[in-house]
Amino acid sequence: MSLKVVDNTTAEPTHKRNPGYPLDLDWVERVRMNRSALERRAGSIGARRTVKKDYQLAWLLKAITMIDLTTLNADDTDGRVERLCAKARNPIRRDILDQFGMGNRRILPGAVCVYHTFVGTAVRALEGTGIPVAAVSTAFPHGLAPVETKIAEIEASVKDGAKEIDIVIERGMVLRGDWQALYDQVKAFRKACGDAHIKTILGTGELATQTNIAKASLVCMLAGADFIKTSTGKEKVNANLVTSLTMIRMIRWFAEETGIEIGYKPAGGIATSGDALKYMALMKEELGNQWLQPHLFRFGASSLLTDIERQLEHGLTGHYAADYRQPMV
Repeated sequence: MSLKVVDNTTAEPTHKRNPGYPLDLDWVERVRMNRSALERRAGSIGARRTVKKDYQLAWLLKAITMIDLTTLNADDTDGRVERLCAKARNPIRRDILDQFGMGNRRILPGAVCVYHTFVGTAVRALEGTGIPVAAVSTAFPHGLAPVETKIAEIEASVKDGAKEIDIVIERGMVLRGDWQALYDQVKAFRKACGDAHIKTILGTGELATQTNIAKASLVCMLAGADFIKTSTGKEKVNANLVTSLTMIRMIRWFAEETGIEIGYKPAGGIATSGDALKYMALMKEELGNQWLQPHLFRFGASSLLTDIERQLEHGLTGHYAADYRQPMV
């Protein structure tokens, strides 16, 4: 079986990193979001157009390259992180790839995401793969430690080898409308990251309104964020299509004004292949094919890969395998 698929392993195109811009409070105050319109648009994703058969399987292989394989549990251990990294090295069983005619393709996840404590473990376990390690930082998930502590944590993760840093903002700054404070903190975090890319987690489920989410997205991008991300995965409400549409449209507006392409990462609750396909369709329709690349789009997920692997095997055999045939850790 050979999939109708473009090469998912093309090297990352030349991408200009966000240099950061002065805080434009006039721009921030102009931001308004119509929740009803957003809900109508989000409800149309997956209803009007779907990918089928071989094309769907090809999209799912593409989705694997945009997953941040994640373990952020209180009982994480070096052993669990090493097993997750082993899965990252071989995300899909070789026999499945061979039957799709994809055995010679380099299909690997976008990153492995862990707590700072396990950055060194993950870096060693992924040596030679080119898979970056992402570290959650800045008092994840609440973000309420002293700023000096948060900056020290970022610097420690970068020193240990993290190439991406997922920081969390202080949600109170957004709820108070203290945009200068939010801008200053994110700018300081970006400086501490150095060459490591910074993903700003907004904690959207705790920001009350779509307008707040949009304004926070803009301020983080102005401060130099490489990605904006929905959630820590620990909130009651995590990623959803309405919030994603809000953030994606701010990314589009930012690109129109500055020429800089910012990445997007929905996280929390994305567990099925159907979920992944909806988010990919949203990105394609709102931002274009160029955003369906690991340097501009990631899923923050821990169980999504298992479901994708089951779907791929179903495409070959017509039967769904038991979960234990595609163990994560």
